[in-house]
Amino acid sequence: MVIKWRNWALPVAVSALVLPAVTGCVSTPGAPAAKPTAAPSTSEARPVARVCAKPTAGPAKAPEGAVTVDPAVVGDLAAKTKSNPPNTTFWLRPGKHRLDPDRYAQVIPKKGNRYLGAPGAVLDGRKKNQYAFGGTARDVTIRHLTVQRFVAPPDEGVVNHDSADGWLIEHATIQDNSGAGLMAGARQRVRASCLRDNGQYGMNAYKAKGRISGLVVEGNEIAGNNTGDWERRREGCGCTGGIKFWAVDGADVRGNWVHDNRGTGLWADTDNNDFRIEDNVLDANDGAALIYETSYNAVIRNNTIRRNNWVEGRREADRGDTFPFATVYLSESGGEPRIKARTNKIEIYRNVLENNWSGITLWENADRFCNSPANTSSGACTLLVRDPDRCAKPAIAKQPLYADCRWKTQRVDIHDNRFVLDKSVVKCTVKCDRMAVLANYGTYPDWSPYQGEGVAEAITHKQHNRWHHNVYLGPWQFVAHDPSRVLDFGQWQIAPYQQDAGSTLRARDGG
Repeated sequence: MVIKWRNWALPVAVSALVLPAVTGCVSTPGAPAAKPTAAPSTSEARPVARVCAKPTAGPAKAPEGAVTVDPAVVGDLAAKTKSNPPNTTFWLRPGKHRLDPDRYAQVIPKKGNRYLGAPGAVLDGRKKNQYAFGGTARDVTIRHLTVQRFVAPPDEGVVNHDSADGWLIEHATIQDNSGAGLMAGARQRVRASCLRDNGQYGMNAYKAKGRISGLVVEGNEIAGNNTGDWERRREGCGCTGGIKFWAVDGADVRGNWVHDNRGTGLWADTDNNDFRIEDNVLDANDGAALIYETSYNAVIRNNTIRRNNWVEGRREADRGDTFPFATVYLSESGGEPRIKARTNKIEIYRNVLENNWSGITLWENADRFCNSPANTSSGACTLLVRDPDRCAKPAIAKQPLYADCRWKTQRVDIHDNRFVLDKSVVKCTVKCDRMAVLANYGTYPDWSPYQGEGVAEAITHKQHNRWHHNVYLGPWQFVAHDPSRVLDFGQWQIAPYQQDAGSTLRARDGG
């Protein structure tokens, strides 16, 4: 959950995947990254994975050895799953498949089961069943199947309800469900699928026990999720998004089209690490395109990010809020060499950000740290400490706990991006034009060792956060240290801030 300025909460073949060519940007784990070239222009729009409009059809005939599932028999899929051994392939005939009407009726796969949908095969919960596929079996495959109209409770999911490991979801359509369309386990791969119009999340990458490792989200269309408008129903819950990630260790999120979600597009929240977010199109989400919160070590590159945050940014501006709500928002997140990953910083480069509500904000809440009452990630501690009870007075006032009990926005490298803003397109006059690096004045709790301006000074001047070699088109402003310090480009570039060396800015006429 995001904590903001005033210390209260804000709310196998992948035929559908279309990736642009990437030049000079891909590095082998452990090898130094290649020197990036200049950011692409806005005319170089990326192809997108239009999975929902053009789903790839499944096999028209049952594969050899597959068990055929009859849509005319209610509960046939669950019953045949139960009566057959692990590693069975099931072929669902065309038509609408139904489970028994009990709300807890669901399919409990066995290890290695494969579920293949024929053209037109739909598993329909009829707004009666909570879950479609559950249980703890590993290495389950679901392909070419539409799963719809299940009613999972908030924060729970319909497909892979119990976050089992090693699942492959491919060429699937998961739509019009309550809760999350999909949960995630370790080594899960979600490819070329349509996750749309689900009540809370398209996918909730959350595991009740342990961390999720090796997650791949590739070539999907993730659209229109949070139809239940949960941030309004539970103000400040931080419980929505196209995809939400919790305690994921190693994720590749690439080639997806994330658009028109009510709220944030992609949101990594609490002790995530080692993300690569690349070659995506993040478009027209009501809130931020991307939030990376209380998390570590990421590469964010080659994304097209456009028309995001118009709804939420405008709402807060109309309320008179001076916080720089941005379309890429890093909250208490940074690079940490002591935590194993493919990078030891957060690097944001070769992205095009066009006509969003503001740009990139780097933020750190001085009152949010492990064991603080202001830490809304309930019970969580940093990956350097783990045990919240250690972060208490008097020990927290001394090293190493003074440094390690706080999630830090540090070692963020923002370069070779293109930032374009035309206020006549965004239809705004103020507060939609900002880059920012800032913190609040620490006040809480009374035993906090981070009171005063220390955190603001650190994030602004001491934690190696740098913009450089970017291109700005439009009337950009810059915020440093705290919301009251609004700078022009020249002030941003000179001492004491010395940001955006080698960058250029050209304000558009009428901007």
